[in-house]
Amino acid sequence: MPLTHRVVIAVFPDVDLLDVTGPAEVFALANRETGGAAGYRVRLAGPARGEVVTSAGVRLIADLSFGEVGAAVDTLLVPGAVDLGPDGPVARIDHDVVDWVRATAPYARRVASVCVGAHLLAAAGLLDGRTATTHWSTAAQLAAEHPRVTVDPDPIFVRSGRVWTGAGISACMDLALALVAEDHGEDLALTVARQLVMYLKRQGGQSQFSVPLSRPAASRRDIDDLRLYIAEHPDADLSAAALAARVSLSERHFARVFRKETGTTAADYVEAVRVEAARRLLEGTDQPLERVAKASGLRSVETLHRAFRKQIGTTPAAYRRGFRTTA
Repeated sequence: MPLTHRVVIAVFPDVDLLDVTGPAEVFALANRETGGAAGYRVRLAGPARGEVVTSAGVRLIADLSFGEVGAAVDTLLVPGAVDLGPDGPVARIDHDVVDWVRATAPYARRVASVCVGAHLLAAAGLLDGRTATTHWSTAAQLAAEHPRVTVDPDPIFVRSGRVWTGAGISACMDLALALVAEDHGEDLALTVARQLVMYLKRQGGQSQFSVPLSRPAASRRDIDDLRLYIAEHPDADLSAAALAARVSLSERHFARVFRKETGTTAADYVEAVRVEAARRLLEGTDQPLERVAKASGLRSVETLHRAFRKQIGTTPAAYRRGFRTTA
């Protein structure tokens, strides 16, 4: 591991501001917490030296032009930019950035994209044959334009060898903390997270959004209201009969309507909401598993274990060790 981690962050017109400043702040705090021993030296590189106007209108100063960066790069960090299309955000492909990334990446120890910066890595050919993530709003675009990339829109970051891809906006902090953890261990990464007053130093497997947010609004108001009720009362009677009665439908008709409106069965939806409720309790409380199971509506520790294995691929105890926020 080099004594100095030369971090080069690409900047260009309309780049997302937080994608640049968020990781830079994480690295700066790692230096501060170690008295400089972490060894991060962050430089901004752009098409030319000097002023760059970000998407927020805030101006950044590129320390170097792309041509001045050279090969001595420890971490190459590539943020992104979007344009607003008729159907929502569209990732912008800046070909000057793509050409520079393609030329520079082979010499970097690791390469990471932030948010829609994944589209630039993909355009440079760095994601072919890999699993990657990006902001959920452009994941379909990434998958359509780069069929050789396995796009997973759910995680907050994905590591594939020496290439890392991060999800949207604030997930840039989680990605940068993971890079610090790789370099210097979890203790330093957690110390930096506390200094940032981050709610949680999340691991890569966590979702970008909660169960209700992960599905679009229903066309029926009663089903949307029911989804809200489920989220707010995970420990209530959420059987098919009880839910059907709340919307004044027969069980059979309710099952058809719910699947049509949400794309899933009511039972699977309820289980996902209950697992999410259990996750929050495991992250933020010291309650024993019996109480977590009861409060989340999963009733028993056995059911809690079974649901976690199905939904997350781990045990409640292992999840708590990884994501617990209480002292």
